[in-house]
Amino acid sequence: MKKLFILLVFCGFSVFAQKNDIKKDTIKLSEVIVEATRLGKNAPFTQSNLNKKALGKRNLGQDIPVLLKYLPNIVITSDAGAGVGYTGIRVRGSDATRVNVTINGIPLNDSESQGTFWVDLPDFASSTQSIQLQRGVGTSTNGAGAFGASLNLLTDGISENPTAEVNNAVGSFNTHKHTVKFSSGLLNKHFELAGRIGLIKSDGYVDRASSDLKSFYLSATYVNDNTLIKALAFGGQEITYQAWWGIDEATLNNDRTFNYAGAIYDDAWNVTGYYKDQVDNYKQDHYQLHINHSFNDNWSGNIAFHYTKGKGYYEEYQQGQDVADYGLAPININGTAISTTDLVRQKWLDNDFYGTTFSLKYNDLNKVKFIFGGAWNSYKGDHFGRIISGEFIARTDLFKNYYFNVGDKTDFNIYSKLEYQLNDNLSLYGDLQFRTLNYKINGSDDTSTLSIKDNLQFFNPKFGLNLKLNEVSSAYVSYAKAHKEPNRTDYVEALNFPKPESLDDFELGYRFEKSSVKVNTNVYYMNYKDQLVLTGALDNVGNFIRANSGKSYRVGLEADALIKLSKKFSWQPNIAVSQNKNKDFKEENGAVTTNLGNTDISFSPNLVLGNALVYEPSKAFSVGVLSKYVGDQFMGNAELDTSVLPRYFTTDLNFAISLFPKSTFKEINITGLINNVFDKKYISNGYMWGTTPYYYPQAGINFLVGLNLSF
Repeated sequence: MKKLFILLVFCGFSVFAQKNDIKKDTIKLSEVIVEATRLGKNAPFTQSNLNKKALGKRNLGQDIPVLLKYLPNIVITSDAGAGVGYTGIRVRGSDATRVNVTINGIPLNDSESQGTFWVDLPDFASSTQSIQLQRGVGTSTNGAGAFGASLNLLTDGISENPTAEVNNAVGSFNTHKHTVKFSSGLLNKHFELAGRIGLIKSDGYVDRASSDLKSFYLSATYVNDNTLIKALAFGGQEITYQAWWGIDEATLNNDRTFNYAGAIYDDAWNVTGYYKDQVDNYKQDHYQLHINHSFNDNWSGNIAFHYTKGKGYYEEYQQGQDVADYGLAPININGTAISTTDLVRQKWLDNDFYGTTFSLKYNDLNKVKFIFGGAWNSYKGDHFGRIISGEFIARTDLFKNYYFNVGDKTDFNIYSKLEYQLNDNLSLYGDLQFRTLNYKINGSDDTSTLSIKDNLQFFNPKFGLNLKLNEVSSAYVSYAKAHKEPNRTDYVEALNFPKPESLDDFELGYRFEKSSVKVNTNVYYMNYKDQLVLTGALDNVGNFIRANSGKSYRVGLEADALIKLSKKFSWQPNIAVSQNKNKDFKEENGAVTTNLGNTDISFSPNLVLGNALVYEPSKAFSVGVLSKYVGDQFMGNAELDTSVLPRYFTTDLNFAISLFPKSTFKEINITGLINNVFDKKYISNGYMWGTTPYYYPQAGINFLVGLNLSF
C-alpha cells in the first residue's frame, strides 16, 4: 500500500505540473480540500468554527476535545482526569461514536467501534488550520452517519515564507509537551515541504494514569494557478497506563485518585501492589494524497486517496483465571490438576483502512453552487489475544492466539448538493446522499464464536432555505434525514440482533451580525427511531453497551454570542437547554423485558452553559475567564437515583502574551492555563455496573504554561 501511495504521488506531480506562475490567492486552494463536506457561512444548518489563532491560545498538550470544551452544547470527559490521554466528547448528549469526524474530508472514526481516539493523534492541533463543528445531522459527509454532530478538521495550509517553531509546555502532574515544526515556504514559487514532531508526557491526575505520546506530521505540496497536489503523512504512538474502570462512590469519597487497573490482590482482596505494564500501546499512521484542480472559472474537482495503518494491544494482569477459558487443559503437577492461574495477557488489534474520496464542483458565483461527490472505503481488522506469561502456563502455549476474529467492512456513498440563490434575499439548499455498507465478523472472541453479517443501504435527503431579513440578520430552516449502522459492540453484545437507527432532524435558526455583536440561535427537534442509547453498562474491555430504544427524541434551544463590550473587553456566552427522552423505553435483561415508560436518555444533561470574558488591551496580550456548567445527567435509562451524574460548574483562566523582538525570533508567544481555579471536586463521566455507579473523577486546580518561539 505504501508503494501505491508513492506511485500516486509521482503520477500526480507528473500530470499536473503544467504552469510556472503562481498567484498569491492560490494559497487559499488548500481550503478546497474540505469544501465538499463543510458548510458555508449562510448554509441553513447549525455550525461553529475555530481558527488556528483560537486553537493556539489553549494548545498546551491537551486533546482536541478539551480545546472544543467551550463550544455550545459540548461535554468533554477525560479518563486520566486532566485532558491528556484518553478523552471523549459528547454533543447534544450524543457520544463520540455518533460524532462524524473527518480530517481533510477523510473519515477518522474507527470503522468498527465508530469512535474517535484522539490519543492516537497527540498534538494534532499543532498541525490544524481550522475546525468546523456542525451540530445535528449537518451536510452530507464521508464515513459513519452523524447523529450528534460532524467535526471537520483542515490541516495546515501552505506557508509562502520559510518558518520554524519550537514549542515547549509544562504543567501539573508532571505534564510536558515539546514540539518542533517547520515549513520551507514556497520553493521556486510552487513547492512546499512542512513537518512537525512532538512529544507529550503526563503522569495524569488519576493514580498511574500516565501518558507517553509521540507524534509526527509531514506534508509535501505542489501548487500553481489551477492545481494543488498535497501529500500527507501523520500519526502517533501512545502508551497509556489504563484508567478505564473508574471508581465506586465509597472510593470516590475516600481516595478519588485511586485506580483499579493493574491492582494485585491477596486472598483477602487487599491490594498488595500494581502490575507496572498494565498499558494500552497503539500506533496509528495516516497517509493522504489530495489532488485539487480548477478546470475553469466555474468547474473544479478534488480526488483524494488515503491509507491508515493501526496496530497495537493492551496488556492486563489477571488473577485466578480458569485455563479452560483460554482453550488450555489443566497442568498436572505432582498428581494435582491445576485449572486456575494468574497470568498476563495482551489483546491485539491490527487493522488497515484505505479508500478514496472525490468531489466535482460547479459555481457560477452568482446563483448556483453544485457539488457532486462521494467516497469508497474498506476496512479490515484482526482481533486476537495472547498469553505472554503465566504461573501455570506451559511455555509452548505462550504467545499463541487464544482467540482470533476478523472484522471486515466496506462503505460507499455518493451525494449531490445544490445551493441556489433564488433572489437577493432567499437561497435554497438541497442535499441527497445514498450510502451502502457491508459488515461481517468471523472467528471467535474470548467468550464466544462470532459469525455476524449485515448489509445496509441508506438514503439521506436534506433540504433547507436561508432568508436574508436585512443587512445584519438572517434566518434559516432545514430538515435532514440520517441513518446509522450499529457498531461492533452493538452486534457482539446484543441480546437481539441490533437494528440500524434513523433520525429526522429539524432546525430553525437566526443569525445577527454587526461590528460589535454577533448572535447565533437555533431550536432543534431530533426525532429518532431505534436509537442506540447507552445503557450505562460496559463490556469486558471497557466499551459502553448500547440498546435500541424504539422511539426517542431530543428537542432544544442553543444560542451563542460574541459581544464587544468595549475596545478591550469581549464576552462570549452560550447556552443549550434541551429535553432528551425515550418513549416507552423497554429494558431487556435476558428473558425479561421491562417497560420503563418515558425516561431521560442517558448522558444527556438538560442544561449546558459556556462563557468566556476576555480582556485584550492589545494584540500582544489577552486574558480570559472561561466557565462551563453541565447539568445533572443520568448514567442509564431507568432514571435510578443512584445513576445521577451530578451537575458541575468549573472556571478556567487563560492568558496569552505575544512579543515581537527585533532579534533572532520573529515572535515569542507565552500562553498559560489555570484549570478549575476554584478547585471544584467534580466528575464528568461514569457508568453503571448493575445498580452500582462508578465514576471518573476530574482534576482540581492545575496549570499548564507554554513558550512558543517562531523563527
